Amino acid sequence: MKEWAKYAPENYQNKYDLVEAELARISGNHLEAQQLYEKAIQGARKQGFIHEEGLAYERAAEYYLALQREEFGQFYLKNAYSCYASWGARAKLKSLSETYPNLLVKVTQRSGETGTIPITTTGSDGKGLDIETVVKASQAIASEIVLDQLLDKLMRLTIENAGAQKGFLILPVDGKLSIEATGIVNGSKDIAVQSVPIEESAQVCRAIVHYVARTQSSVILNDAANAGTFTTDAYIVQNQPKSVLCAPLLNQGQLTGILYLENNLATGAFTQERIELLQVISAQAAISLENAQLYRTLEDKVIERTAQLADANEEISALNELLKSDNLRMSAELDVTRQLQQKMLPNPEELQEIPGLEIAGFMEPADEIGGDYYDVLNHEGHIKIGIGDVTGHGLEAGMVMVMVQTAVRTLLVNDETDYVKFLNTINRMIHDNVARMRTDKNMTLALLDYADGVLRISGQHEEILIVRGTGEIERLDTIDLGFPVGLELDIADFITQAEVTLNPGDGVVLYTDGIPEAANMAGELYGMDRFCEVVSQHWQESAEAIREGVIQELREFIGEQKVFDDITLVVMKQR
Repeated sequence: MKEWAKYAPENYQNKYDLVEAELARISGNHLEAQQLYEKAIQGARKQGFIHEEGLAYERAAEYYLALQREEFGQFYLKNAYSCYASWGARAKLKSLSETYPNLLVKVTQRSGETGTIPITTTGSDGKGLDIETVVKASQAIASEIVLDQLLDKLMRLTIENAGAQKGFLILPVDGKLSIEATGIVNGSKDIAVQSVPIEESAQVCRAIVHYVARTQSSVILNDAANAGTFTTDAYIVQNQPKSVLCAPLLNQGQLTGILYLENNLATGAFTQERIELLQVISAQAAISLENAQLYRTLEDKVIERTAQLADANEEISALNELLKSDNLRMSAELDVTRQLQQKMLPNPEELQEIPGLEIAGFMEPADEIGGDYYDVLNHEGHIKIGIGDVTGHGLEAGMVMVMVQTAVRTLLVNDETDYVKFLNTINRMIHDNVARMRTDKNMTLALLDYADGVLRISGQHEEILIVRGTGEIERLDTIDLGFPVGLELDIADFITQAEVTLNPGDGVVLYTDGIPEAANMAGELYGMDRFCEVVSQHWQESAEAIREGVIQELREFIGEQKVFDDITLVVMKQR
């Protein structure tokens, strides 16, 4: 599978990543497993393999549930359910609902009290839906991210497949409903993408639209002028429409839009089969609309920042003219990033000025830059220590590292003391920026606050070594203290804090995976046991001597082997 992924990554990379995630899971490599599950999910989504995206979500859900992390498991399980629903896998949805009734109760309740599946492949007349039409329609909508183009495509597909004469897509804009796209069949399907407040339009029954917005349920009228709740409405009386269908577009329980369709030539025009097909299109449309609106927001932010970045862009353009060779350009970029990474580290003088603590740090970038980050900040007696590692290598990883370093210092200077707000603010900034960069980078990040012999730790990273004065080591797992930074927009619910009391002579050792995963010429890994043993042996020495002892022993182990990942080490010891 690795060979297949090498020659046809569009078809096989996400499959290979999922297998690697499973291998990491059974090997106990939790951080690697989490990152690979996410990579498999993103890869399947990018290539439109919705069933494989669902499978990756499902495997990730079972992984987190096995770790007793129900909130994570439920999050991934619901996304798996959504993918399988969009694919039309009714038997799989039934199986998931029976296996996880408590975790999926909210999902199944939205489709009916009995937990019936909202997606079906059989119409009321016994004829099966055209599955190829369903798939093509969903893929066409899912592939569009530019809002105006999405609105045009959505209206064409909706009118064509629902059998409507005219259709309107209504979106919430600044708290009010507005017609954003109009489609009318006049020999051809003319689509107008323009914004008209619903209260100013005479083309739709406003009472029906407001009812759907308020109740988030559909209205289907087979003979609107003569039957149903709205026969006395002024619009219905004046226009005498025959068939009316108005349906909400919901994403995670939130109203993202409303579809309003009319057919004035025939009663009962919106058959059960067409309604079922429209359900599939609507489910994908709700997700795609939110994505397109987020993309437009990001574009607006880019425009706002264009003026500020003008000087920098000129310098980059001038540099690109000089660097004609791609290899030379990459080398220059990595060299600049490497220099930035080194220049942003705390200098020894800063570390020596922190009262009550001995601190020694070390960072050696790999050839391709791994995005390792550490910092030690002393702001008005408040000691903040950060350690993190960006996924992957190269310029993008280095850029994310620099952004985090800047954000941590900014929040500290602005006296942000709430650890949940602190980490979640950094996460939102990284999430938006990696989306803007169109990369899949994310980061493990742990933040430590020290005061009066008490260490408070939050955020998810490698294990933290708590070393007692005797050299005895306690390994603190941080998996329950946070969530990788940049994967989700809001991680506040996942952030917790651990508290450790340090006595004189006690301390902590922080590191990135470049140390335990360093390999020698024989392919053997340095490993955590060897690492802990060396730390313990040197603990009676100074923080600098401990750092030197660990790094020297690591170099002897690696030998002539190339260093493939950044090596970062921070030793903090209470005087």
